[in-house]
Amino acid sequence: MPQHHNHRPRDRRRGFESSERLRELLTRLNDEGPGAWRSDPEAAALMQHAAQRYAALARKHGLDPWEAATAAFEAMRTAAVRRADDPWAVITRAVQITCIAENRANGLLCSVHQARRPRYSSFHDAERFSDRENPLTDYHPAFRADPFTHDEDDSGGASKSSGSTGVESAVEDTIALLCWNGWEPELARASIECITARLAESVSRAGAYESLRRDRHARALLDIPAPSWYRLLRIILGSPDTHLSGTNAGRGVLLRLLIGDSLRHLIADSELETAIKVAAPGRMRGRP
Repeated sequence: MPQHHNHRPRDRRRGFESSERLRELLTRLNDEGPGAWRSDPEAAALMQHAAQRYAALARKHGLDPWEAATAAFEAMRTAAVRRADDPWAVITRAVQITCIAENRANGLLCSVHQARRPRYSSFHDAERFSDRENPLTDYHPAFRADPFTHDEDDSGGASKSSGSTGVESAVEDTIALLCWNGWEPELARASIECITARLAESVSRAGAYESLRRDRHARALLDIPAPSWYRLLRIILGSPDTHLSGTNAGRGVLLRLLIGDSLRHLIADSELETAIKVAAPGRMRGRP
């Protein structure tokens, strides 16, 4: 006659769903050392359970279940979890915080460590200007050519219609100009988009320049040296020196493109070429 067997191993394997049983398991794994996590079958089963337990939480924040399981693993190795009244509750909270930070880091294009800090996480997600339905000239007059009609036209003179060059085109040409003169493409794009984003929020180019010059957070996110950053701001937004007002150095690359200078014309500008190459991170010499 067929015999009925009691599957006790299965009941034992799933015992760590209890907080007290989990505490015992974590204590044993801690006492046995780091190698226990690699070879212990109960540890493997625990991580499989964690991935399933936090799968919904991971998906809610756009993450893979095993990313949540990794966060659980990091929490499980701490003494605070082993001493907690309810280890699973502490682990769940740690996973939730990590998932939120991972999601914010992906949106802010920064490290998870920075995304955990309120001073950074309060910012909105990074956004490309090209993704906006309306041109930037609709958002702020600082992006229009007409506030600068007092500037004299270059003797080479582009046609009046060239003054209506699209902001998106000017941004892309500026990025191309930096890349042409030694900047890494990703850093060039991130830097220019950061500058134009601040310009859209400021009342003037001078205001945007001063705001960005003081913004250590923006520079830290870009991972760009201070001298390179200060030089780049002068190149893109124009020098704030009053005696340079109305000159190419005072206008800056973005405005020059908006009022009619072509990318070819800027590439041929030897002084501008030298300034951009000197400002490129890794190639700088001397002080700003």
